[in-house]
Amino acid sequence: MSGASQEGMTAKKAENFDEWYTQVILKSEIADYSPVSGCVVYRPLGYAIWENIQRETDALFKKDGISNVYFPLFIPEKLLKREAEHVEGFAPEVAWVTEAGSSKLDERLAIRPTSESLMYDVVSRWVRSWRDLPMRLNQWNNVVRWEFKNPTFILRSREFLWNEGHSLFATREEAEAERDSIIGIYRKITEEYLALPGVLGRKSKGETFAGAEATYSIEHLLPDGKAIQGPDWHADGQNFSKAFNIVFIGKDGSKQFAYQNTWAISTREIGVMIATHGDDKGAVIPPRLAAVQVVVVPIVNDENKAAVLAESRKLAASLAAFRVRLDERDNLTPGKKFNEWELKGVPLRVEFGPRDMKEGQAVLVRRDTGAKRVVKLQSLAAEVSAELESIQANLFRKASDFLARSTHDAGSIADLKKVMAQSGGLVRVRWCGDPACEAKMKEGAGGKVLNVPVDQKPGSGACLGCGKDAPSYAIYGKSY
Repeated sequence: MSGASQEGMTAKKAENFDEWYTQVILKSEIADYSPVSGCVVYRPLGYAIWENIQRETDALFKKDGISNVYFPLFIPEKLLKREAEHVEGFAPEVAWVTEAGSSKLDERLAIRPTSESLMYDVVSRWVRSWRDLPMRLNQWNNVVRWEFKNPTFILRSREFLWNEGHSLFATREEAEAERDSIIGIYRKITEEYLALPGVLGRKSKGETFAGAEATYSIEHLLPDGKAIQGPDWHADGQNFSKAFNIVFIGKDGSKQFAYQNTWAISTREIGVMIATHGDDKGAVIPPRLAAVQVVVVPIVNDENKAAVLAESRKLAASLAAFRVRLDERDNLTPGKKFNEWELKGVPLRVEFGPRDMKEGQAVLVRRDTGAKRVVKLQSLAAEVSAELESIQANLFRKASDFLARSTHDAGSIADLKKVMAQSGGLVRVRWCGDPACEAKMKEGAGGKVLNVPVDQKPGSGACLGCGKDAPSYAIYGKSY
């Protein structure tokens, strides 16, 4: 299938989600295939979404006292091996450089799957005293994880873009206190910009990031009933500081190892956003992230063309506070233009023809609902602003309603199996935390524990695996 195709959607979201998802990304010109399997080409409309995510997230990082850095793409093998658990976790996904030109390298270089090994070897030279801490660093970069099993367009790609946050603290208490601020930033971005709800919780031991003591994630639910992990935050304790000798002199004069955290949000969120909000007409992009928020489409004929176009240019100029596009192309009918901009997911369309020019008005058409209404030109900017905010809120509300409808309860493994077979989605299950009990659930129903929500109220119930009291429930389901 050609990514340049301007033909409309042929797959239905409710009938063939996988085909629909691929079509909507290609035909909306969000992204395209690359010559390397499992890697993604982001087209201007898609990369603009990532730039907007990056800009808004980066501003919140800086406000929180985080500084940007950049470290190289290549990691010497000896550094990657310094932290055994980390290496074991990433070894199957690491891509290696072994030659340069016609010469064999003396040591293999890993193409960055994540930067802990390289960064901490360097950062160990920067930390000498408690006065050097906290040190909170971030880099925006690409990483390569050679996913062999099931690469999925944007959702699980072999190369992806992300933020890679790394922080160092003098005490465990300071390090743990960072979680809420970082997760708070990610929740703001996912909820208020991407219009994506999610379940925040602690991952099981088996799903904890390699080398970390604890991982907290925001889990999203896609329309096909499968979950996918969104932004995350990892409490690394002193695992990396001991492996890389990040030692400082404390206030009491003793040598101490730093406590560390890592955290990330990636381009995966674009795929989740497209999958969640898109419909059978194409993409639906939340206004706060859209490359084009408003498209102005003049409706002309030979008799009124010059006058309508002149007024349309003035109209577009009056909307300069927004990311606006004036579509003056004369080789397409208005209907073709409407379909194309709907396919690309532009949140709001402004239609302007000879009658509108005569009446001093324009027609606003929402992408999310298709609703049309006439507004006066003197209040156009205010009406556009209000409509965009309404669209943004409506997308989050619809996604939240879907998440609520798709979250179920199961009181036994038999119930779990039945719910997952009939309904899919997320399932609340009582779980004591023992991996053996999760294994029983997996054997009986498939799926896995996605996380243990942090905002649940204290309660009690029998663990589905062992029957013992489980004070917490976990979110269970199938995932990408």
